Amino acid sequence: MDVPVWFEIVSLAVLLLILIGDLLIVRWRPHIPSTKESTLWVVFYVALALGFAGLLLAVAGGQHAGEFLTGWALEYSLSIDNLFVFVLIMAQFSVPRKLQQEVLMVGIIIALVLRGVFILLGVTIIENFAPVFYLFGAFLIWTAIRQAMPEKEQEDETAAKESFAVRLVRRLVPVSDEFDGANLRTVVGGKRVWTPMVIVFVTIGVTDLMFAIDSIPAIFSITQNSFLVFTANIFALMGLRQLYFLLGDLLDRLRYLHYGIAVILAFIGVKLVLHAMHENSVPFINGGKPIEWAPDVPIWLSLTVIVVAMLGATGASLIASGREKRQERALAE
Repeated sequence: MDVPVWFEIVSLAVLLLILIGDLLIVRWRPHIPSTKESTLWVVFYVALALGFAGLLLAVAGGQHAGEFLTGWALEYSLSIDNLFVFVLIMAQFSVPRKLQQEVLMVGIIIALVLRGVFILLGVTIIENFAPVFYLFGAFLIWTAIRQAMPEKEQEDETAAKESFAVRLVRRLVPVSDEFDGANLRTVVGGKRVWTPMVIVFVTIGVTDLMFAIDSIPAIFSITQNSFLVFTANIFALMGLRQLYFLLGDLLDRLRYLHYGIAVILAFIGVKLVLHAMHENSVPFINGGKPIEWAPDVPIWLSLTVIVVAMLGATGASLIASGREKRQERALAE
């Protein structure tokens, strides 16, 4: 059973209205969300995603609902990794906490646009070049290895790319040293110049581009339906802004989260390679015939691995952090 066209149109229209409403709230009422407010919004967006999966089950069947749910869980897990980089960006440019909501909202919009482009390109490539799954799989396995590197190496690599983007912007346009609220332009010495906010947006855009390159091939291992891929990304990014404020300082304690993400990426990479082998048409591999012994990994197993990896990494991080705090208190006494 295919997803009805009317359902796709109505769903995208409703999601667009929700995103516009969220953006207007941020624009009209800039503030630092409380823990209660952030919690309620995160719960709302998670419930919205689960409700959407229920509607898919009713109108398109269990296969599509399962693919969406697994794709959403995958993208949500990978998008949490964005939060660590967002923290670095906010600290690097000393973005006032009151303005961070707007910065994050713009970052989410940039991410959606970039991912939409990548999804369209990905679907076109898959339809015309099925062996690309071998490349996607190899790329994700390589990304998993990089993700498992010491955090310092990852931060240095990210900082280097951000610094290049910042240097390029400063060469091309005049930028002031101080923020002027959420304005992109201000007046300094009688001249109109850009504020540091534009550099923050550029840096977030570069970062989102990096994450899109990693995450889009991953979700194609779950489904090649462009509607399901795009909606899974929308639901994963919606509420990310509130999750940033909800977790707050807890992000510093999630030291093993990147290992959980590495496990997920490695698993998805292997799954893509197995899928490519199962559907093989490359002439120099098995004579261009499908490799029958290669299993097609079921959706339920993918969802289980994603959930277990994230819960395991989070639990291990919190246990280690709690143990360190107890040791520090013991030493202080």
